[in-house]
Amino acid sequence: MATQLTALRDDALAWIERVRSADVVVGIPSYNNAATIANVVRVAGEGLAKYLPNAQAAIVNSDGGSLDGTREVVRDTPVPKGMSVLATEYQGMPGKGSAFRAIFEIAAALGATACIVVDSDLRSITPEWINRLGGPILHQGFGYIAPLYVRHKHDGTITNNITYPMTRMLYGLDVRQPIGGDFGFSGDLARRWLAQDVWDTDVARYGIDIWMTTTAIAEGFKVGQAGLGLKIHDAKDPAASLGPMFSQVVGTLFSLMGHYADRWPNTQSVRPVPLVGEPPQGEPEPVPVTVSTMIAKLRKGVREQIAMLQRILIPDHWSALQNLVAQGDTAFTFPSNLWAQIVFDFALAYCLPGIEREALIAALVPLYYGRVAGMVYEAEGMDSDTFERAVVQAQAATFEKLKPELAQRWVQAYIA
Repeated sequence: MATQLTALRDDALAWIERVRSADVVVGIPSYNNAATIANVVRVAGEGLAKYLPNAQAAIVNSDGGSLDGTREVVRDTPVPKGMSVLATEYQGMPGKGSAFRAIFEIAAALGATACIVVDSDLRSITPEWINRLGGPILHQGFGYIAPLYVRHKHDGTITNNITYPMTRMLYGLDVRQPIGGDFGFSGDLARRWLAQDVWDTDVARYGIDIWMTTTAIAEGFKVGQAGLGLKIHDAKDPAASLGPMFSQVVGTLFSLMGHYADRWPNTQSVRPVPLVGEPPQGEPEPVPVTVSTMIAKLRKGVREQIAMLQRILIPDHWSALQNLVAQGDTAFTFPSNLWAQIVFDFALAYCLPGIEREALIAALVPLYYGRVAGMVYEAEGMDSDTFERAVVQAQAATFEKLKPELAQRWVQAYIA
């Protein structure tokens, strides 16, 4: 399938001709977010006017064909005088990445120095977010600003269990929210992204965030984190809705391991990331979880995927997984060291020639549900701060401890 030449429709191209230039572009991807997007647009406008008053600014809603009037809400939301607003429907493969591609194209066409993207379902966004995500790009020479916020212990399960520990372990930079959804980046980086032929892959869907973060790190851009306080948004029960997102994010993560195989095996330490603003604090609102459903999905998935699992997992790990599945619900555990070893097995197999990559990731999804269930039990009774230290950071340290094993197996499989 040929890649769409542009994500922009005629209305966006005509708007670019009228606006001509901008210093800062705030992009808001959306799909059926009429109930929440007005607040995001309004606060973005306030933040631009208050903190970046001398910058020529534009707000761009890149929409996936909403049927609930999302684009109309954006057009009807007042913003400070002199600020340009566009609500457009992108074209190309449906997904968040295609929405971002349209924003990148607009930022590049307007010659923007900085671009900020924020989720359309945010309820905790403040004007300070715009300053902390965009200010370092404009004034301090940063190329990429990732978010740093407090999330409920049952939110961000893909981040906590795989993208954070893997990104930190592989590339040696402690970016806590590599797929957080709210980022700042330079116009130069946006143009670098646009030049990549990835827009008919999972990068055009939910793979976009991990691809942005990984390329920014691996390509040597100056990376920072913005303290944004609490993240309150329309979080979903991981047992009910995160399977497709997991597949696209993790497939992209594993692909990038192969792409940057000349960089990560020799990275042996982890560096902190400069913080813009104050460290986030607070206790977020609860996120629902259905542990019994996740354990049931684990058991069903292991039964259905037995051939693929036996192909991917080394014998000791397969045996440990079988013992784990045999546990009762009330005594269920999924140790972080076994999870890390399983993820490594899948990452190594993903890059083998001839492997059925979609089938491989499908076999990992039920194991992810199992690890989330185990993490929920580990976190019982913990507040967010305790959970961060005792569970998330401990798991990340486990991934780092096991990295030499991963690097050695990588060399044996693909280099020796």
